[in-house]
Amino acid sequence: MTDAASLASSAATSATDAPVPDAEALIQDMGRRARAAAAVLARTPTAVKADALRAAAAALRANEAGILAANAADMARGRENGLSLALLDRLRLDPARLEGVAAGLEAVAALADPVGQVVDRAARPNGLELSRVRVPLGVVGIIYESRPNVTADAGALCLMAGNAAILRGGSEAIQSSRAIHAALIEGLRAAGLPEDAIQLVPVTDRAAVGAMLKAAGLIDIIVPRGGKSLVARVQAEARVPVLAHLDGINHTYIDAAADPAKAVALAVNAKMRRTGVCGATETLLIDRAFPEGAAVVKALLDAGCELRGTPEIQALDPRILPAGDEDWDAEYLDAICAVRAVSGADEAIGHIAAHASHHTDAIVTEDAATAERFLAEVDSAIVMWNASTQFADGGEFGLGAEIGISTGRLHARGPVALEGLTTYKWVVRGTGQLRP
Repeated sequence: MTDAASLASSAATSATDAPVPDAEALIQDMGRRARAAAAVLARTPTAVKADALRAAAAALRANEAGILAANAADMARGRENGLSLALLDRLRLDPARLEGVAAGLEAVAALADPVGQVVDRAARPNGLELSRVRVPLGVVGIIYESRPNVTADAGALCLMAGNAAILRGGSEAIQSSRAIHAALIEGLRAAGLPEDAIQLVPVTDRAAVGAMLKAAGLIDIIVPRGGKSLVARVQAEARVPVLAHLDGINHTYIDAAADPAKAVALAVNAKMRRTGVCGATETLLIDRAFPEGAAVVKALLDAGCELRGTPEIQALDPRILPAGDEDWDAEYLDAICAVRAVSGADEAIGHIAAHASHHTDAIVTEDAATAERFLAEVDSAIVMWNASTQFADGGEFGLGAEIGISTGRLHARGPVALEGLTTYKWVVRGTGQLRP
């Protein structure tokens, strides 16, 4: 065992906030082992990868008590450290949520394997046959905060897409992540796959993040999942490509032609179903011509949501607080929502263009022409008509799970699942053609 590997092994049982003597050596060793595992995964049959995920799901269920105990320790530590209610909600596991994680592994196992799929093919006049074929990215580094389920989701998606994964979870969820990772290792072992295919950085020292960002040649792409400061650091320091997910500053626009009952139900669900998820609506835009604006804000207030609005909106209910300029650019991840009135779709689309993070934006209306215009003109990764923004989720899109929601425009956009974790290569078949 190398010195770095020994460090990884011993660090797994050390204090979670202990400094790493040589973070770069640790990550370099993990990267080399991941690279070797990726070569095996690239040629692993679909059935074997699926078997590993199903075995991991069984291990999660079998070890439920231990995983929930580890999560309880993380939750207690989080409360002591003053984590917000939104972050505690992201961190929390219970039997139902853990079953959802296990079912998610099985869902990924049942998906079509993208590796080897022919994207397109063509025949040239000289007889050359060209095709583009999906292949794994290689080694994927995922840096994330709070949510222990990401350990399972990211590991599963990377594995099924033929990639090795290096996972660096946040200190808030370190015990939970380790317990879930142990189940993934059981799955790999049961399927005869290299355990290095899914590695969890065993320490929470921030130096390990910096070492991952500099591991060009060993890590092929970095996926950050977390707050603005984490994503900003990754984008600023990374020497490898980054698949970024920025803020979820999402909007729901209630058009003049909205059905009042739908408007009330969708506004409450989009904001309050789970306030700490990235698909939660953060700003509500209400058309001045919509007759039931007061009913919408009342429903949100009665559901326990703090509303911050313009004077015009405040006039609808005395409980509404004044909104400041900063509220239109806020990702609250809490039971808080900014509200403003607009005069038609033009103003709504303009507000979204000025303040959205290009994540998810929705329109509520019975006017199909207005809806189609909104869907065409709003430049976000996900646009919706008469649906809650909380559907912005890879599982809800039929992708099994997601490694994140990309708000960029290159490679992958929206929920990134199996296909987004592949690239392609050109395959050229000839019969001896020479280029003149």
